Amino acid sequence: MKKTLKDYKDGKISQEEVLEKIKVLPYEDLGFAKIDTHRIIRKGYIETIFCKGKTTKQIIEIIKKMVKNNHNVLATKADKKIFNEVKKIYPKTQYNDIAKTIILKNQKVKKKKGKILVLTAGTSDIPVAEEAVVTAELMGNNVEKVYDVGVAGIHRLFDIKEKIFSANVIIVVAGMEGALASIVGGLTSKPVIAVPTSVGYGASFKGVAPLLTMLNCCAEGVVVVNIDNGFGAGYFASLINR
Repeated sequence: MKKTLKDYKDGKISQEEVLEKIKVLPYEDLGFAKIDTHRIIRKGYIETIFCKGKTTKQIIEIIKKMVKNNHNVLATKADKKIFNEVKKIYPKTQYNDIAKTIILKNQKVKKKKGKILVLTAGTSDIPVAEEAVVTAELMGNNVEKVYDVGVAGIHRLFDIKEKIFSANVIIVVAGMEGALASIVGGLTSKPVIAVPTSVGYGASFKGVAPLLTMLNCCAEGVVVVNIDNGFGAGYFASLINR
């Protein structure tokens, strides 16, 4: 909106063009989706595309409208097939094969001070952690990640205690029983965002066991997002860091 008003003031666009841009606020109706173009003004960050359940055609149409509005694009839970189709139209599109995220940068994001540290209990938790990393980085954060420091070899965690102490916010991603969040919460004075993952054997109930462990954490300053919700953790960590 600020850019639109500045462009009008500088004579780069006409009054009619300004009215055309304002017309699509607060959302643009595509029939199958209502794109929240007002969200960046209201929340400070653009709407994110959750790809599961959407057709490739629908995803591409949403991306086209976001690009038209000069928004950065983040699509989560996207497979390689979707990425390949998007890349045909927008060659600068980036894909994180581990996180299953699509990124298309249309404008620079102002860098924030402070550091977000992302930890995983195991290697199998990395896909969810990477989703958090991609989200936080796109929102302008300095992100550091350390993987596979879970409770099965707790000495690995103590080797990185200086990284834990120097972080502004810490995201802890863990499956199985999810105990890592409690330990990190007991070590630091900084906020901890716990992310349970669906990694584990039968009794982990596809993430319910670590979710309950994290919710019952006795260490102060630990909050919990939903199972496998790396995006939510990265987003919330960015709000804290901001």
